[in-house]
Amino acid sequence: MRIRVIGAGVAGLTAALEFGKRGHQVELVERESGPGMGCSWYAGGMISPWCEMETAEPLVAELGLEALDYWTRSIPVAWRTGSLVVAPPRDQAELTRFAKRTRDFEDIGANRIAALEPDLAGRFSRALYFASEAHLDPRKALESVTERLAALDNVTLRFSTDAASLADNVEWTVDCRGFAARDTLDGLRGVKGEMLVLETGEISFERAIRMLHPRTPVYVVPRHDRRFMIGATSIENEEPTRISARSVAELLGAAYTLHPSFAEAEVAEMGSGLRPAFRDNLPRVERRGRTLYINGLYRHGFLVAPSLARAAADLAQGNVADPRIAHVRLERLGDVVWA
Repeated sequence: MRIRVIGAGVAGLTAALEFGKRGHQVELVERESGPGMGCSWYAGGMISPWCEMETAEPLVAELGLEALDYWTRSIPVAWRTGSLVVAPPRDQAELTRFAKRTRDFEDIGANRIAALEPDLAGRFSRALYFASEAHLDPRKALESVTERLAALDNVTLRFSTDAASLADNVEWTVDCRGFAARDTLDGLRGVKGEMLVLETGEISFERAIRMLHPRTPVYVVPRHDRRFMIGATSIENEEPTRISARSVAELLGAAYTLHPSFAEAEVAEMGSGLRPAFRDNLPRVERRGRTLYINGLYRHGFLVAPSLARAAADLAQGNVADPRIAHVRLERLGDVVWA
């Protein structure tokens, strides 16, 4: 089959690779000059299905188990060193609440924290250690998937190209445009995420660290090049490029609370992106005629994209797809029925 995938974020890249590996003729079309230049560019890159159970539906955690295998074996770009969740002394109740909502962790004390992360020695008396989780550098992961696509003879990559300018000569279109598909998908909204990248040689972490706070929880993800991604914000507005002074102050303050050396770090980058989400904050693959829409990845792009790619390819091939994420729109006499 001839497949056109529109959009080269994590959803589009993983979908194109899934179709390509199944032997289809795939054309990946992206209007930007390179892959992942939307919200995927600003992702945290935490492959943390058990931690996400704190706020996400169980489905997200289940899909995340597939992502762990995908990013550590199929596309081996993730470091499976676990996740560490800590809280300042005044916020220990938040740590207890987090523990009640999640699973598959060890409740550890100061000595174990120091053994796992020496630079946190003496700073926290208790933590939750999710040993099976992983993290990755999103930009390097996107680059790795793109390289695999470029190596396939049945895949064509078209960057700096508007899909509307191309002839409609494919059997399936896979729309992975994210928030840009709001003109077509009912109920799609944008949730802004803001991030900082700090650079310092005074701190070294081996794993993603979440620091809990009732108002400003934050995560710090090492990039293994003296850089750390600091993020956490989920703002219900649709301003894609503006990062507020309040968010910068809160993220920097939280990073400083985690470790005072962050106060002297260089701010290497600030950025924001619009993450597409439906009302239930769950991802889905929608089929409308000969078009498949992969969307609604919300905060969980790298965590759910591999499962969505597989479901889309199954739908196109007429196979049974996971009904929890695969939706088929049937139009009869002006009515819309979902099956």
